[in-house]
Amino acid sequence: MIHLPLMILCALLVLLTLPGTVELALVTFAGILPPSDRGRKRSATKIAKLAIAIPAHDEAGAIVRCVRSIAACAVPDLLEIQIVVVADNCTDATADLARSSGARVLVRSDPARRGKGFALKFAFETLLSDGFDAFMVVDADSIVDSNFLTESVRLFSAGADGVQARYVVLNSDASPRTRLMNVAFMAFNVLRARGRQRLGLSAGICGNGFGLSRTTLEAVPIQTQSLVEDLDYHLRLVEAGRRIAFADCTRVLGEMPIGGRAASTQRARWEGGRLRTAIDNLPRLASAMFDKPRLIEPALDLLLMPLAFHVSLLVVIALMPFTFAHVYALFGLILVILHVAAGIIVGGGDRGDFAALLSAPFYIAWKLAVLPKTLQSARSAAPWIRTER
Repeated sequence: MIHLPLMILCALLVLLTLPGTVELALVTFAGILPPSDRGRKRSATKIAKLAIAIPAHDEAGAIVRCVRSIAACAVPDLLEIQIVVVADNCTDATADLARSSGARVLVRSDPARRGKGFALKFAFETLLSDGFDAFMVVDADSIVDSNFLTESVRLFSAGADGVQARYVVLNSDASPRTRLMNVAFMAFNVLRARGRQRLGLSAGICGNGFGLSRTTLEAVPIQTQSLVEDLDYHLRLVEAGRRIAFADCTRVLGEMPIGGRAASTQRARWEGGRLRTAIDNLPRLASAMFDKPRLIEPALDLLLMPLAFHVSLLVVIALMPFTFAHVYALFGLILVILHVAAGIIVGGGDRGDFAALLSAPFYIAWKLAVLPKTLQSARSAAPWIRTER
């Protein structure tokens, strides 16, 4: 009888982590399989005009680099492109610098409604009336590979509803934390997206380096105030039967905060927003997934906690005095190791990325310390605050 409370707690922890364990198994093993032709066959689509939208809030220090990176990309024949910077509630020279770099600038001033989702909604509503066939989104602190436009247009031309490029860290060598963040990005933004694609599912939207076709935007307009507008919008796309194709051969590289308060604020904002999205959407997905099986994987993804928390709970389960707990925790921890290792391999990592895993326990401790901020961010929407870098 003395073990009954522990057994109940252990069972609850297993139930809490089980959906995430299933999700990791699905996307990990699918992500390392050879490519396949799974998925719907779509008719070819003519792409004559492409807009690249750059939402920017006080990004005077990075906007020129971003615009120049996109302007240096190879452009498919007969394609008209336009780089559009959305200067959203800026108090610096973002708009002037973007304009002098050759970008079209849309100035948005609405202090009561601040956020990347509002900026993108404003941009798309403006650009749809200009006759563009497709739209790419690149964060202002990022650069892209030279084939970014050609790969994106190739997928759009094949009939993709939307595309998502590999999204990794630009300054991964800046600190141990950014190195580990890049490892996490290779697993989350590369391996998982590749796994979903090979399962015939929507690859997902990472918020940076993604694109949407005109017909997709018209069918499912962006209407979100979420801190993770990419996740929120992707759920709506999947519910509507749309699918994002993974542009596995090109990248967008975003700059991350090196450490300290800026890094903790960014992680709390991202993960708090993800938690808020899970709370708001899981009941609806659970009730609809019997009629729409395509919603099962997005629901499992929402139930997968950040790996630091997932691993922490698996360790707690491993310490329970029950054989079934030891077996499950061992399987779960080995799966996490395989997931991270596979992410590094398919993401193009090197020995330095594997060596960085030695500091993972300190990273997990830091993530647990940020948990109160994460829970606070999950309570409500927050304004768009530029992350210091």
